Amino acid sequence: METLKEKTAKGLFWGGMSNGFQQLIALVFGIILGRLLDRGDYGMIAMITIFSVVANELQSSGFKTGLINLKAPQHEDYNSVFWFNVFACVVLYTILFFSAPLIADYYHQPALVWLSRYAFLSFVFSGLGMAQSAYLTKNLKIKEMAKCTMIATLLSSIVGAVMAWLHFSYWALATQNLLLILINTLLLWHFSPWRPTLHIDFGPVRRMFSFSVKIMLSAILVQINANVMNIMLGRHFTKQETGDYSQAYKWSTMCSFFVQGMLKQVDMPVLAGLHDERERQLRVLRKMMRFTAFISFPLLFGFALVSHEFIMLTIGPKWEQSASLLPYLCLSCAFTPLTTLMSDSVVTRGKSGIYMWNTLALGLCEIVLMTILWPYGIRTMVYAFVAVNLLWVPVWFFFLHRLTAYRWLSFLTDIVPFALAALGVMVATHFITNSLQNYKLLLGSRIVIAAALYYLVMLVARVQILKDCQQFLLSRLTKRKQ
Repeated sequence: METLKEKTAKGLFWGGMSNGFQQLIALVFGIILGRLLDRGDYGMIAMITIFSVVANELQSSGFKTGLINLKAPQHEDYNSVFWFNVFACVVLYTILFFSAPLIADYYHQPALVWLSRYAFLSFVFSGLGMAQSAYLTKNLKIKEMAKCTMIATLLSSIVGAVMAWLHFSYWALATQNLLLILINTLLLWHFSPWRPTLHIDFGPVRRMFSFSVKIMLSAILVQINANVMNIMLGRHFTKQETGDYSQAYKWSTMCSFFVQGMLKQVDMPVLAGLHDERERQLRVLRKMMRFTAFISFPLLFGFALVSHEFIMLTIGPKWEQSASLLPYLCLSCAFTPLTTLMSDSVVTRGKSGIYMWNTLALGLCEIVLMTILWPYGIRTMVYAFVAVNLLWVPVWFFFLHRLTAYRWLSFLTDIVPFALAALGVMVATHFITNSLQNYKLLLGSRIVIAAALYYLVMLVARVQILKDCQQFLLSRLTKRKQ
């Protein structure tokens, strides 16, 4: 029988494997697509992303989180959520199908009518796998979910690259995303033993509604917050300029999603499972916080360090404007996994209302600022976007602190040493390599030197998280040999 520590470690491992593979594939095919497609192609997709992700949150309505937070969900609970999603999918896709001309008119892009109708199919496919995803997550079947993600990412990326090579422009990006979700849903059905039945009872949905609707609204607000720049840029700037920002945002979030993806597989089911053991729950939360800081800060600060030469070498000089925005977005994204962990912890305490209102306040601040600042240009908007998200980190902790015994000093002790170590390493690496002119040599030397210095600092400081990671990897290798 596996202990909670072993289950959590295994979940983080497979979450890391899955997201590492996913980001590696995204890196390779992101480079291919970045070279094959134009800036405007990315801009077109960026304009409609908000509609499909909001529709996806509407049809799921937070019930996946609701199922995960139930102590022992039964077949009736999963079945109720499944059929609710099916009916919601049909209604919402119909609404969006007929709303496509209004979307195209808002952005002054007639081609968006049929592109929108095609891209919006993705949330229909996503809804059909929501209950299966909740079942696997609740039962910590992280390995199976990792396989779903990895296979779907690889196959959809190959199709997208082939379509881009055949000059399908933005249709390649839309198809890639559509296939990613469709294949992932089919694989979730393959790995999940749960199956729906025709006995439809929406009673469980009604019982979960008060909790889940707040999760739904919060998730919608999170997506609006993440896409507020695309909404404003698509309206007031060209599709090429929108594409520049979209490309920079994609690369910056790729690293933070790697860390978030690892946590998302385990944080809520593990913390929810310790609901009646508050002291133990806090210890687990603090350990997750240290692990997150240990990974996130060097990864994102490091990417900010090499962002210019990375963009120039991989997707080319046509994306130079993206390269200039990327370091600032990396700074904001370094803290995103931490705020995700804090918000998930708030939700596991049953306080979905706090999650919703706090997310709403953040979104309103961003929307007001972007509305005021857009005449001053994209760079000013990016500065404001990053500043607001950084300032919201202590706001999230304020609410977590009120719900738990997690003290401010403990929080700072858990994250600041890793932030300072990562920042110091990147500054030192910058000065050591500053005289190099060749992009390839500069990129390679900065990655090697920064990684070596950070590892050395963690080793000298005898950081426990490093020891735990090494012990776990060693145990995995030992089991494989046996």
